[in-house]
Amino acid sequence: MSFLDWFRTPPGARLEALAPAHAPRVTRIHAAAFARPWDVPEFERLLGDRAVLADGFFLGASLCGFAISRVVLDEAEILTVAMAAEARGRGHARPLLAHHLDALVRRGARVVHLEVEDGNAPALALYRRLGFREAGRREGYYPRPDGTRAAALTMSLAL
Repeated sequence: MSFLDWFRTPPGARLEALAPAHAPRVTRIHAAAFARPWDVPEFERLLGDRAVLADGFFLGASLCGFAISRVVLDEAEILTVAMAAEARGRGHARPLLAHHLDALVRRGARVVHLEVEDGNAPALALYRRLGFREAGRREGYYPRPDGTRAAALTMSLAL
């Protein structure tokens, strides 16, 4: 069974591979979602790296979210996932990640890892729904806007 069987793309949306030209929009989405955003050159390098798989979620012509992973042999690590503010809470991350995980399988990944802030309830719920299991915890890993630090949960999924 494919991950795509679990989550359908909504009407008017499409999922497609991202290229370095998408870096400015990806950077803006990332900056709105994370306390320590990555910059355009970082995303340009990632999106041009042959070991990186990057998928975008588009509504009409607008890139509204993305998932970026690095694949090494039969393992993958989800490096970052973000949805634009206007697209959050509408269920769009489900088909994006289902598509992305399916693409990782097609690239030969058998296990995927990620880390997520322990207070990010929507992301944790989605990852758990997809079958990810907690593998570890890193205390004080993520900076918060108020200067405190949050723990990171590491999670894994056998594909």
